[in-house]
Amino acid sequence: MWKLKIAEGGPWLKSGNSHVGRETWEFDPNFGTSEEREAVEAARIEFQKNRFRTRHTSDVLARMQLAKANNFSIDLQKEKDGNPINIDTATVSDILKKALSYFSAIQAYDGHWPGDFPGPLFTTATMIIVLYVTESLTITLSSEHHKEICRYLYNRQNIDGGWGLHAEGESSMLSTALNYTALRLLGENVDDGPDISMHKARKWIHDHGGATMIPILGKVWLSVLGVFDWSGVNPIPPELFLLPSFVPIQPGRLWSHFRMAFIPMSYLYGKKFVGPITRLVISLREELHIHPYKKIDWKEARKLCAKEDAYNPHMWLQECLSDCLYSFGEPFLTRWPISYMRKRALYQIAEFLKYEDENSQYICIGAAQKALSMLCCWIENPNSDAFKRHLARVADFLWVGEDGMKVRVCAGQLWDVAFAVQAILACSIAEEFGSTLKKAHGFIKTSQIMDNPSGDFSRKYRHISKGGWAFQVADQGWQVSDCTAEALKALLLLSKCLSDGADYQTETYCYFDAVNVLLSLQNPNGGYGAWELARTYPWMEIFNMTEIYADIIVEHQYVECTSSVIQALALFREKYPGHRKDEIDQCIRKATEFIEKLQNDDGSWFGSWGICFTYGTWFAIEGLSAVGQCYDDSTCIRKACKFLLSKQLTNGGWGESHLSSRTKAYTNLDGEKSHIVNTAWAMLALMKAGQVERDPAPLHKAARLIMSMQLSDGDFPQEEMIGSFLKNGPLCYMAYRNIFPIWALGEYQKLVFQNYQTSSIKQTNIAPSAGNAALKNSASTTAPT
Repeated sequence: MWKLKIAEGGPWLKSGNSHVGRETWEFDPNFGTSEEREAVEAARIEFQKNRFRTRHTSDVLARMQLAKANNFSIDLQKEKDGNPINIDTATVSDILKKALSYFSAIQAYDGHWPGDFPGPLFTTATMIIVLYVTESLTITLSSEHHKEICRYLYNRQNIDGGWGLHAEGESSMLSTALNYTALRLLGENVDDGPDISMHKARKWIHDHGGATMIPILGKVWLSVLGVFDWSGVNPIPPELFLLPSFVPIQPGRLWSHFRMAFIPMSYLYGKKFVGPITRLVISLREELHIHPYKKIDWKEARKLCAKEDAYNPHMWLQECLSDCLYSFGEPFLTRWPISYMRKRALYQIAEFLKYEDENSQYICIGAAQKALSMLCCWIENPNSDAFKRHLARVADFLWVGEDGMKVRVCAGQLWDVAFAVQAILACSIAEEFGSTLKKAHGFIKTSQIMDNPSGDFSRKYRHISKGGWAFQVADQGWQVSDCTAEALKALLLLSKCLSDGADYQTETYCYFDAVNVLLSLQNPNGGYGAWELARTYPWMEIFNMTEIYADIIVEHQYVECTSSVIQALALFREKYPGHRKDEIDQCIRKATEFIEKLQNDDGSWFGSWGICFTYGTWFAIEGLSAVGQCYDDSTCIRKACKFLLSKQLTNGGWGESHLSSRTKAYTNLDGEKSHIVNTAWAMLALMKAGQVERDPAPLHKAARLIMSMQLSDGDFPQEEMIGSFLKNGPLCYMAYRNIFPIWALGEYQKLVFQNYQTSSIKQTNIAPSAGNAALKNSASTTAPT
């Protein structure tokens, strides 16, 4: 059985905080009782049976082990009560107590909440390709790893035989060709798999034009493997790295995640690197293409992209530029003596990647970037200590669920903890869960980044990080604006909101360093990106080469990040009114104006990191409220409330599809289905905007829906993806299904019941059918429905 290990190190690993937050899995055939092993197997069978209807796992393996360590019994059947919900203070308290008890039980001993982080379905395949090319596949992954990865890939295959970009997506050439390749590299035969899955996958590829139709990301990976030819890849010249920093297209000016993929891809392109041409590689050349490999027109192939993948097709200007580089630039740059520039560029890129590896403890900024950097590291020196350190960090990305083992795009340890603290503090019974909060507090403090990147980091295109927080663990070292803001908020609230707040005090310099990071990240327009300042121009997006994503070239500014910073600085200003007062005041003012300007005509805000308009609108209202704006004096907030109320479904909830992000138009889930997290966000936004005082009926309906969805052990159901990135990349935050129902119900209980309990109106119980008309006579312990 697979065993989850928390905060453990190992050979070739270094850490600045004893590996706090690290999550790895180890197979131990003797681990667990026979009943537990049977429960895990039952969960796997159940998921496999329902995989086309229920696309996401419930993280049964991890949560079962965490709960056992905390002496809590999880109900794996997870049935709902089914009885009608009476909305009264006793019922809400019981629901919250069950929810908090369960949530506390799945907290790791180091203070964070471990969990899966599903996203793109091709990241597992890219890691497999790197391990195969570097001849590290059997060294790094055991036969049990192989078994679970194959289980995962088969479970994620669509009915038509292909794989989508994500678990809820229609089949795409990128994921299908790469996942088919990964299964073959793992030892699967051409007709293996349940229900001849490999044959179905190959048929899907052939029916859609063969692997020459794969987007450029896939072209690069298949070229590395030797299943595609580099002459079929649009140029990615490494010489761009030699350009002065003031040139807009200099890679150092690009968005951090794209930069950290583009630079190693340009290294691979510059070397035209191809791994060992094995018998399996030769076979894949015939399996993936519809024409004989030697007869493929590679010049034509470089322009091809399957319509299923072409979310962001190339513009004519980009096509012209690629043609010029392909026909004239590449031949010129590879001829002596000009070829010296390429040699120099490749050397500088290798040094740059080495710097990034060392400053992220070989975790890198994400899974895709790690796979690329690890391959470049091996090419430079296959026997180096650096490559051994890379291999040791592969385990940080592997996660086991009932669907199998996958490579996560990253993890979100700090992000989840910061939100979890705020959710618990929203509850009137927060003091009863003091041990949970203290562990979370310790995790946040220990996870603060204590140093800037080494050396002259600005010349390596890095920003200050000392005092910030990363999305995941401190060792990774990449500061994020909203993670820093939410962590700072959590620390300030812990010291302010609890009766034993003195136990949650943090050294003042930790607060001050965090504020330094936040102030340094504001752009001239007042907005905040995620990782860095915007370093190039929005028009640079016309050079987006990825086809599958949008807004990937530039560090854009977001309503969510900007709101988080406003809230954190406003809270900090209360505690330290004299510290950098003028700068903080100006920062908040400009950030507020930025949010106001982003509002859409219908009153919503587009959310870039969550689904989607509900998420963005919640953040915007929170940010505007933090500076004192309210429904009565803010046109923005009034329009936002009208928007949210117009999207409430008849069952009282909200249910927004990931298609909202893709199409940039509000889209409901199929069948007008509610989503528990969307509903919680909408409740939080409306409550912050004073909906309780105006008309609490919509909140009562939403609260009733959330409470009715609680499972028997206090958990809430895992539903559709609720996170997003780059418009076309949904993510699944596993802890959100616990955090936000708790947060919304906690605020609901305080605002609704405490309001009524402190009023002088004598109230009586209200039956569920009484409706809003009974508000004036509601009981002191009961709210109308």
